[in-house]
Amino acid sequence: MPHKIGFVIVSSSGHEDGFSARELMIHAPTISGWRSPRFCQFPQEIVLQMVERCRIRKLQLLAHQYMISSKIEFYISESLPEYFVPYQAERFRRLGYISLCDNEKTGCKARELKSVYVDAVGQFLKLIFHQNHINKYNIYNQVALVAINIIGDPADISDESNISSREKLIDLYLGHHTEDPALDGTYTGKQDYISPLDDLAFDMYQDPEVAQIIRKLDERKREAVQKERYDFAKKLKQAIADLQKVGERLGRYEVEKRCAVEKEDYDLAKEKKQQMEQYRTKVYQQLELHDLMDSELTRRPFDLPLQPLVHPGSPHHRKPVPSLPQQEERPTEKRLAEPFLQEKPSSHSQMHSPQRAGVAQLLPAPDPHPKAESLPYDERPLPAIRKQQGRTDEESEMHNTDVSDAQRGGALGEPEPLTEKALREASSAIDVLGETLVAGAYSKTWSYREDALLALYKRLMEMPIGTPKEDLKNMLHASVFLIRRAARDIVTSVFQAALKLLKMIITQYIPKHKLGKLEATHCVERTIPILLTRTGDSSARLRIIASNFIQEMALFKEIKSLQIIPAYLVQPLKANSSTHLALSQVDLLARLLRDLGTGGSGFTVDNVMKFSVSALEHRVFEVRETAVRIILDMYKQHRTFILEYFPPDDNNTRKNVLYKTIFEGFAKIDGKPTDAEIRAQKKAATEEVEKQKRAEIQVLQGQLAALKEIHAEAQEKESDAMKAKNQDTQERKTAPPNAPEIPNNHYLDNLCIFCGERSDSFTEEGLDLHYWKHCLMLTRCDRCRQVVEISSLTEHLLTECDKKDEFGKCYRCSEAILKEELPRHIKTKDCNPAKSEKLANRCPLCHENFTPGEEAWKAHLMGPAGCTMNLRKTHLLHRAQTLQPGKGSAVIKSGTSGSKVGSKIPTPKAGLNKTSNRTYTKR
Repeated sequence: MPHKIGFVIVSSSGHEDGFSARELMIHAPTISGWRSPRFCQFPQEIVLQMVERCRIRKLQLLAHQYMISSKIEFYISESLPEYFVPYQAERFRRLGYISLCDNEKTGCKARELKSVYVDAVGQFLKLIFHQNHINKYNIYNQVALVAINIIGDPADISDESNISSREKLIDLYLGHHTEDPALDGTYTGKQDYISPLDDLAFDMYQDPEVAQIIRKLDERKREAVQKERYDFAKKLKQAIADLQKVGERLGRYEVEKRCAVEKEDYDLAKEKKQQMEQYRTKVYQQLELHDLMDSELTRRPFDLPLQPLVHPGSPHHRKPVPSLPQQEERPTEKRLAEPFLQEKPSSHSQMHSPQRAGVAQLLPAPDPHPKAESLPYDERPLPAIRKQQGRTDEESEMHNTDVSDAQRGGALGEPEPLTEKALREASSAIDVLGETLVAGAYSKTWSYREDALLALYKRLMEMPIGTPKEDLKNMLHASVFLIRRAARDIVTSVFQAALKLLKMIITQYIPKHKLGKLEATHCVERTIPILLTRTGDSSARLRIIASNFIQEMALFKEIKSLQIIPAYLVQPLKANSSTHLALSQVDLLARLLRDLGTGGSGFTVDNVMKFSVSALEHRVFEVRETAVRIILDMYKQHRTFILEYFPPDDNNTRKNVLYKTIFEGFAKIDGKPTDAEIRAQKKAATEEVEKQKRAEIQVLQGQLAALKEIHAEAQEKESDAMKAKNQDTQERKTAPPNAPEIPNNHYLDNLCIFCGERSDSFTEEGLDLHYWKHCLMLTRCDRCRQVVEISSLTEHLLTECDKKDEFGKCYRCSEAILKEELPRHIKTKDCNPAKSEKLANRCPLCHENFTPGEEAWKAHLMGPAGCTMNLRKTHLLHRAQTLQPGKGSAVIKSGTSGSKVGSKIPTPKAGLNKTSNRTYTKR
């Protein structure tokens, strides 16, 4: 029956920090999966190795919600000889590809689960990711994969099953009726049936511990069905259905707890943790009440696949990593750890093993004497769980009949024996400390590892004075060896025990036995690289513990004079280092620099400034910010020496925000105003000047109002004088004829100087209205709406008008023509040719030539036989007109002309000049 196939990641083309391809080896609700580097080159690829050569039936991929590859290709390869690199490109066979949705319909909020049914045999699977779909969230053009699941059969088993099926078919065809498998208790139904528990959707929404329990109960259910214990099978079926809801709920709590930790809402995280524990305990008690729960189900194994089987001579060979311990606070909690090498099980053992080759259950067939190192997790029930269950050692042995002697010894309180590899690796420490203590330090149970370190602490404290120096040094070197191993431990209590032991050795053991600086140097140089690495741990608690201990150790009087730790802290930051590691290093440097200074401490102006200037280019903002703080602290102490490490302070340099911040910090330290302060001062000065201007304007406005009042009074007096003068004129008209005439010098009043019309309504406003609407000698320009003389209209359009650029002069008729119509006008030759000014005048309205001279303009524009295109004449046809020729002038007499209007008429701007005595003259 096809089932989940375990795998390990062999290689990947790259990944973003914190999103390694190794994340794909674990299926859980909190897994983030793999992400490609930012702005990476495509295609990206991942190569994974399955635990054995198998026939793949189904592939499942869970895509990211917005980092989506447009296409994913699949390649498969068989097992190759040892001298071949197992994932050489030319050894892979292409299976095909799938296309992923761009997720726009869901707003990039849902993940796509893609299932592909295949039938291919191999051991190495390669995935090639092509260019990503573009969306507003994927600003770095990345692709990602949250999880991948492989379902299939071991290839050898599948082949044997096919052969067996073919043989049975031949026997049936020949009439050899064999026993019906349905009558056998081993009948399990369809061979191609895939359990829902192997589906990717199951693991991605289930709590890992509950998922393991569900799988165990499912195995028991199948066994019960085979034994025809149907009531018990029904009970297990209902328990599985209930546990699936429990697992989904616990998975949701775990995700909420993780989000609260990322937001640093530790109260909510603690509340979620307690809620999970209470709910989990309640459910487990109910299972125990129905006899469905035992110690085998309650342990939490490391759900880890196998390490790739790589030939030792190949460039990809790695030494096996020892198994990692459980977590401190909750010993049964599953932790992501480095997988270890395990021997590949044979096909025979896989066929007869009661456990499937899944991600968490890649075990060979039961062995009467199994080795502890062959198991991917500790088979013994943990101490805390044994206390809760209250079982005796004899009961534990009865329920775990397949546990080895070494493991049963561990259940009685002793660590499991050392493996051959551990014996070789720790041989020197075993010679000094004994195999029992070293076995505890190497144990897979965290409590044994902690107990071993505490026992070593007690032994070193009790070492008597006068012990030979050689024995003391050997004891110290062996202890440092175990400290280095424990310093990598993920359990907090084990890590703290290692730090406690190291502190005691440096501050008490070495001074007590007078071992000297050489041994102290050995302790620091062997442990400080590991401790610095732990400052970049994913656990915030471990990072803080490691950073505080390094700072404390650097201040030990035995270590301070050695000047070792500062030399490590001023090493340049690596480009591929994690964010936590880089931030911890610069933070440690800043703290120790304040404590130690730069005088005989290992810190110098040169090495600190070189490190800080290089840190200004780091990709993480917090690292750059801390580097700026270090530089400003150094400037307070050394001033001008610091300026040598920076470019000159000018506008180009200040375009860089960091340099601008640094130079402003320098100015503030020197007591000089910063750019911001200078801008504020200039702004305040500008506002003060504007305030003074506004005050002056208000004064001037008051004065202007007073002048307007004075002017109004003067106008009133002038109007009174005009009324008196008009009254005198009327009196002179009514005087007897023989009365002597009074000379009048105001003969130009009430007279239009262009057309010669006189009217009493021709006051200043009346004349403006006359010029604007009625004067036959004037017209308004259609372009700029100014009043001009008709005789100078052509010149106005060509030289004075606001739209003069739109006109051109015709060389034939000499008139102003629109430039866009000028070519057609010249080409048609329809215009009347103009004559020189001495021979004739040219009318711009009717385009006709007439008699030259000024008086001829009046006869042409105002006379009844003159211009027919003067539109203002049409308004005067209803009035009787009489033309009386005079000497040198033509005067039009009319009745009442002009009209009073309520608004002021604009004064003509062109062709007219207004003089102080209220007369208008032609230019």
